Amino acid sequence: MSGQHPNRVALEAVCPRFQLHILYAFGGRGREALGWLHGSALSPGPSDLDIGVKPAELLDVRRKVELAIDLEDLFGVNRVDLVVLPEADPFLAVNVIRGERLFADDSYLADEYDLYVLRRAADLLPFERERQRRILEGSR
Repeated sequence: MSGQHPNRVALEAVCPRFQLHILYAFGGRGREALGWLHGSALSPGPSDLDIGVKPAELLDVRRKVELAIDLEDLFGVNRVDLVVLPEADPFLAVNVIRGERLFADDSYLADEYDLYVLRRAADLLPFERERQRRILEGSR
């Protein structure tokens, strides 16, 4: 760990405590969070930080709240919006993995998980398009 920025070291301490295999930052502040990992400060403001995680096992509500609070403290933001990937809509999960991967306990397995998420969304895309078409037809 020598030579790593303290922010990275701190994040790498939080993830095992919550048994997280992967942690992503996504949305409007994803790149900013990646910069934070390397020493840049997150800009102050009302905008939340979107974080997606893949835990070893599902988190109960209490653990989700504890994780969100720890991440808010760690990143110095007012609010973290937490997405637990195994519980997420497949298309939201794609948006998460298209963000910035800030932590992975095993990069190879994280890459495999990213591919799984993409394949799942691709398999469901025709059904999603049909669902959207029916919604639009019903609103006329």
